[in-house]
Amino acid sequence: MTPPITNAFSHVNAANDENTVTSDKINNKVAERRPIHVVAIDDEPSAIAVLEAACAIAGFKISSTNDPHEGFELIRKLEPDVVLLDVMMPGLNGFDLCKHIKDNNHTQLIPVILITALDSRNDRLNGIESGCDDFLTKPIDRLELTARVRSLARVRRLTADLDDAEKILESIAKNVEAKDGNTGEHCERLTHIGVAFGEFLGLSTPDIKALARAGVLHDIGKVGIPDAVLLKKGKLDKEEFEVMKTHVTIGADLLKPLHSMERVLPIVRHHHEAWNGAGYPDGLSGNNIPYLARIFSLLDVFDALTNERPYKPAFSISKALEIMKEECASGKWDPNLLEKFSNFIISHPK
Repeated sequence: MTPPITNAFSHVNAANDENTVTSDKINNKVAERRPIHVVAIDDEPSAIAVLEAACAIAGFKISSTNDPHEGFELIRKLEPDVVLLDVMMPGLNGFDLCKHIKDNNHTQLIPVILITALDSRNDRLNGIESGCDDFLTKPIDRLELTARVRSLARVRRLTADLDDAEKILESIAKNVEAKDGNTGEHCERLTHIGVAFGEFLGLSTPDIKALARAGVLHDIGKVGIPDAVLLKKGKLDKEEFEVMKTHVTIGADLLKPLHSMERVLPIVRHHHEAWNGAGYPDGLSGNNIPYLARIFSLLDVFDALTNERPYKPAFSISKALEIMKEECASGKWDPNLLEKFSNFIISHPK
């Protein structure tokens, strides 16, 4: 018998599919109608006047200031599409302000165009090191300014949409985690150990980032599991367990539309597979299980073993490793990877 959640979720997917085109059209129309918003920062009023005139002709909305410190607060408050930033300013020059913008989590994705009368190689290197996205040299060419602002604004809006989508998914995942009887500390621990073990293994930066993201998103599919199953006290019966197992495919379906989740998706779908093929959802075995999923499954079970749960006390590190080695002997884990994980835990006990 098909578990009821499968049918329920398929109806949701069908409704979402039918509305996808309409939603995309709405989003595109909103983006088309909203003018590009520029924040300009220059200590010379005459330079600001030139930028304001150029933006007005192009149909851009512009907010400006002569004070770089005030400018940063303006950027934080308005979250513009593009920042036009003069380099030669007293007190806080453009290079330092650009670096400040790029070091701040709230503003780092906003494109910055440095505007300068300087044209030396060192100045451009300083701009690149500060994190700027483009340069314009004084005197400003209006058409060049317009073209560069439009290009960077397009990228900004795409990354802003992507960032919003990821934040929504993370919020859902954390709410599910709390509902499931765990606090956000579980996600934080998995994120931390994922980065540390990934570095220990010498993984690439994108793979380490995927492990960190999976720490939050691995069980997001539980949003589609009925409370009667998700919150049940005690052991699930066979039919209930079949329903629970669908959380990995539900989670993968939620992440599938986002290209940024390409490396995370296999972890979410396959972190309950087993080395001997006895896991779910696809019964993969051995090296057919994605490498990052094999890594993450060790992290997930280790965290579960070493922390208190409603159904068990917290085991010591040595006891947890002993249990995992016993499970490995019965075919649950990648033996080579478990050995590396054991070495990692022994050398990084915290």
